[in-house]
Amino acid sequence: MTRAPRAHVVIKTGNPTSRTTRLCSVLRLLSVSAVMSLEDTFASDTGSLSVLNGTRPEQQLHPNFTIWIPGIVIAAVYSIIIVIGLIGNVTLMKTCLLVKSMRTVPNVFLSSLALGDLLLLITCAPVDASRYLVDRWLFGRVGCKMIPFIQLTSVGVSVFTLTGLSADRYKAIVKPLDIHRSSVCVRVTTIWLLSLTLAIPEAIFSDLHTFTTSHTNETFVTCAPYPHKGALHPKIHSMAFFLVFYVVPLFVISVYYCFIARSLVRSSVDMPAEGHPHIQKQIKSRKRLAKTVLVFVGLFAVCWLPSHVIYLYRSFHYEHVDTSLGHFIASVCARILAFANSCVNPFALYMMSKSFSKHFHQQLCCTSPRRMRSQNSVSTNVTTV
Repeated sequence: MTRAPRAHVVIKTGNPTSRTTRLCSVLRLLSVSAVMSLEDTFASDTGSLSVLNGTRPEQQLHPNFTIWIPGIVIAAVYSIIIVIGLIGNVTLMKTCLLVKSMRTVPNVFLSSLALGDLLLLITCAPVDASRYLVDRWLFGRVGCKMIPFIQLTSVGVSVFTLTGLSADRYKAIVKPLDIHRSSVCVRVTTIWLLSLTLAIPEAIFSDLHTFTTSHTNETFVTCAPYPHKGALHPKIHSMAFFLVFYVVPLFVISVYYCFIARSLVRSSVDMPAEGHPHIQKQIKSRKRLAKTVLVFVGLFAVCWLPSHVIYLYRSFHYEHVDTSLGHFIASVCARILAFANSCVNPFALYMMSKSFSKHFHQQLCCTSPRRMRSQNSVSTNVTTV
């Protein structure tokens, strides 16, 4: 196992050179990482990684580590996202799995989506937050391989589940008479197996690599998905990631929704003004559910696009690292926004579904089982989502 060189930290309060060195080192680190760069905390052997706004010697956590005040703020934001995400996703899964009236095909997909988000929040978010608190990789070679693998699996589960939800809405609205050839459990299992398979190369090639910064001639060890042997590796990695986990799935979802929109418009035009109330209610329910899935897709697209754009930018400017403060802030915001996507879905569903919001309150407040059964018997005919 490759071990990081020992970091001798020198604290230089308020030193502009120290600020620049810290920022350059962090940005060089970001330039060799994957999208979301969960595997990019590094160790320095130069002793020049100092706190941007200065710290006192007694503020050291360990002889090898220092407290970085902006890092504490960033880590606190991560902590808030983790807590909110845990509460929201666990409650969503409890609601969809324990409430009989909520056990529908779309809600099984949503439970799978929530499980993937939980996996990301529990394992990867704390690792990503730690990179702002300490200046060395804490998780060894095993962690270097497992963390990127888990992250990519979670991202795959998210985007492929949204694609599966869109396909399910397409069949329910455009081709309601077609018989589903596979159960929802089989489809969800297939999504997880596909995501795990696509994440295997990340685990194989991610490793601890030693890099040297060209502007300061400093060396550091970081977990990266490829060695620093040229610009081709990051370009291939970033483009493959962008196409497989963003462009292609969103294109497929867009095609599905074009057909869904056309079908809903036709059904509204063909429906007579005095149409059957049951049919009108069914069409309204389908529109609402299709809109909910579309909101989830939109949230994923918006939250993940900045991370993809920044990673593509770094990959195609690999030899010339942008050390500006604006680029650093944009990178941090993009990473936080991508993690935030793992906690917003339950609350988006809460605001868009009256039935879910009611059951969400019951599960969140830990309503007694007897009361839950009585409420479930009353609400068996409630339309879900």
